[in-house]
Amino acid sequence: MPLEALIFDVDGTLAETEELHRRAFNEAFAHLGFDWHWSSDLYRDLLQVTGGKERIRHYIKNARPTDGDRALAEMPALHREKTRRYGTLVAAGTLKPRYGVLRLIQEARAEGVKLAIATTSDPANVEALLRASFAPDAPSWFSVIGAGDVVPKKKPAPDVYLYVLKKLGIPASHAIAIEDSENGLLAALAAGLTVVATPSSYTDTDDFSKAHVILSDLGDEHAPSRRLGGHALERVDLASLRKLLT
Repeated sequence: MPLEALIFDVDGTLAETEELHRRAFNEAFAHLGFDWHWSSDLYRDLLQVTGGKERIRHYIKNARPTDGDRALAEMPALHREKTRRYGTLVAAGTLKPRYGVLRLIQEARAEGVKLAIATTSDPANVEALLRASFAPDAPSWFSVIGAGDVVPKKKPAPDVYLYVLKKLGIPASHAIAIEDSENGLLAALAAGLTVVATPSSYTDTDDFSKAHVILSDLGDEHAPSRRLGGHALERVDLASLRKLLT
């Protein structure tokens, strides 16, 4: 099968963003007067719920924190404040792409392989990360950006991947998804995609056993990736990825 597109998840896949997301949530809570603090351990558990608004609702339902009803009533403002603060943190430029991501993107662009994004993250978060950590024009590198509430059901439902494939105008058999979480893996598989999993610092305990390839990262010349499971790749380049589709 020809490889026509690479479809990337964002948070944890393009860059290790989750700690900045956690910080932005906590800053937004404090700014709006909520006496809440999400620790690293708690946030790791909350990441099993995809989508920022959904994550807050899940926390309220299960932890029953003070002012939960007020948070539900003020959800749009709370989520906007969190998104704004995350954008400010990302704009500082401290986040770098994970090993091999930029290299593989550049290789795909040079060979005419389309790029796309399938994420539950807010579109503003995606654009902020791409511009600050990749290049000012990086959003234009992607033929399709499926993000946020563009579909009604978020990962592990396959909806966002099906949306992206439809916009690309290609079958799932002609694309590869790159994911860092179990929910993302399940979503991509349900859409019929071949999946390369690169566990991140917050998802390294997820179950990736169903992935076609499991790697420490995408690797680069000075820091090759380590195979953690699945098919073996000579190196993470387009030639090797094409073999996964045969």
